[in-house]
Amino acid sequence: MAEKDVDDCIIRPVLPSELVVVKGINEAVLPENYPTFFYYDVYRNWGDVFLVALCDGRIVGYIMNRIETKIDRSNILLWKTVKVGHVISIAVLPEYRNRGLGSRLLEKAIDLMKQNYGIKKVYLEVRISNEVAINLYKKFGFTIKERIPRYYRDGEDAYLMEKELEQ
Repeated sequence: MAEKDVDDCIIRPVLPSELVVVKGINEAVLPENYPTFFYYDVYRNWGDVFLVALCDGRIVGYIMNRIETKIDRSNILLWKTVKVGHVISIAVLPEYRNRGLGSRLLEKAIDLMKQNYGIKKVYLEVRISNEVAINLYKKFGFTIKERIPRYYRDGEDAYLMEKELEQ
């Protein structure tokens, strides 16, 4: 199959009518799948940071994120809550991979989560065998914080990776 040109692809928030397409991409390329209501719940609460990559008039990738409130324990005398971004899922169709779409999705999502919600950090879980994704996240400044045993349904471990954001 010929390589697809992604220079003219658009990254934008998903529309409710497109959630079925996003679910289809997830099921086609990732082993972790979610029930339909989950996509709608994420969209309803954080639709402004649930993004799709649109190329040649079709959705070829997505990044699904949510915002969480965590307790910042960095100062034992002054615990406070902070907003944290959570990358739930990111996927690009095989014929559009290795052309920067994953990077563009991740960069735009982090920018929007910081701008719209004032997040102080972003985190994600990734299969320890997914070297391509781990390298992408490291390129963006994510570091491995811990290994989570048997995180995935098939028993594979995950790395918890985090990125602290500049203020």
